Amino acid sequence: MRYFSTRGHADPIAAKEAILKGLADDGGLFVPEQMPEKIDISRLSDLSYGDLAQMILSRFFDDYAAGELSSCINGAYSAMNFDTLAIAPSIVLDEAASVLELWHGPTCAFKDLALTILPRLLTTAYNDQKQTGTVAILTATSGDTGKAALAGFADVPHTAITVFYPRNGVSPIQELQMRTSPGKNVNVIAVNGNFDDCQRLVKEAVSRVHLPSGVRLCSANSINIGRLVPQIVYYFAAYQDLLKQKKIAPGEKVLFVVPTGNFGDILAGWLAKQIGLPVKKLICASNSNRVLTDFLESGTYSIHRPFHVTMSPSMDILISSNLERLLYFKSNGDSAFVETCMGQLSAAGQYTVPATMLESIRQDFGGYSCSEEQCAEEIRNTWNKHHYLMDPHTAVAAEGLRQYREASGDHTQAVILSTASPYKFAGNVLKAVNGSIVSDPFAAMDRLSEETGTKVPSPLARLASLPLRFDRTIEVKDGIDLIQKQMEELAHD
Repeated sequence: MRYFSTRGHADPIAAKEAILKGLADDGGLFVPEQMPEKIDISRLSDLSYGDLAQMILSRFFDDYAAGELSSCINGAYSAMNFDTLAIAPSIVLDEAASVLELWHGPTCAFKDLALTILPRLLTTAYNDQKQTGTVAILTATSGDTGKAALAGFADVPHTAITVFYPRNGVSPIQELQMRTSPGKNVNVIAVNGNFDDCQRLVKEAVSRVHLPSGVRLCSANSINIGRLVPQIVYYFAAYQDLLKQKKIAPGEKVLFVVPTGNFGDILAGWLAKQIGLPVKKLICASNSNRVLTDFLESGTYSIHRPFHVTMSPSMDILISSNLERLLYFKSNGDSAFVETCMGQLSAAGQYTVPATMLESIRQDFGGYSCSEEQCAEEIRNTWNKHHYLMDPHTAVAAEGLRQYREASGDHTQAVILSTASPYKFAGNVLKAVNGSIVSDPFAAMDRLSEETGTKVPSPLARLASLPLRFDRTIEVKDGIDLIQKQMEELAHD
């Protein structure tokens, strides 16, 4: 399996090299030359999460030997990293909806499902290619990717990771998770800007930063194909759970509802559909930053809009990087079209896709968004009705499902992707549940636990005792110079 750039100006490469590079030299994203062989749904019955991962990753990353993959998978999806053997358990919400909990890993967010294995995939590729020097990993985060990447790459040999996050654009707990991160090879920098500024900085570094001998750049964001493909696995795991619970029959189509900002999580669901998962529709759920909702309605992607800071910060994004991959697939690999769209987005802040393409996209995706008030109401209603506590991102998805059902009358079995523990946003969740306002995040955790009888995850509870290690803030304009200096320092280490 070779990987091509969405923009068509980079040589095709194998998976290991694509994972090591992260982003193509022409600024594009790596995509497989063709979809792998489809998976027989009847084979899902009694497979563990690791078995599913082996089945799926081997189709996309076929230059990894079976033993190499199994070593990566066993190391990632172990009791050392996850607090449940199921890895991603499904919780029945009602007769037509389940919640897929993706936050049982070391940082209590869905990013762990990919960022526990990406460092292992990258290290395997590094060793196989007999690399020397340092892989410098630059990562932008809107909240959860940062800590998951820092945890995954902490003290991994031959790597150095720097995470950029928006100073006032993450929750207090998300910020503490990053600023207390251990590891000799990690660095955390706040940026006076939003997530899009951080993401742009990481992307621009590929073309603007001169790399000294012995240093190469990579990314842990979902622009890295090694981050995106492992996310396919939990879609199949959710379907397997529905089969076990006798909620569906083999081959029966299912709705997946995904809270998304950067479009990576939901694109993984679309890739799952391409390799055989019976998906009826992917519901793209947005918060007040409804750039994806508007695109799915109109065919015009435009960043000319207010930027909202919300209680679901991981979705506070206006430039959804992984949409570029979908444009590539939906245009039948027309890299010139993709490059034109990305050029228009960079120069004019918007692009429009042809009506026929929009119709094709809308066959697979539906877009819905909700206000802050609707998000809080969904948290409260779900707790009162089902005694199930959800974080704001999950609530955005649940509200998106409600809107979809109301508009379509479709009550197909649905899976809501729950992307973070409610305790990462305890203050907002507590306020939504009973109106209490507690400003201290740890006091809010304790109060929420008392009020609901649910448990604070241990990785979050112990944050209060960890020392702060990072406190640097930069302006957006200073980012490239800082990265250049970092690269030169790495060359001399």
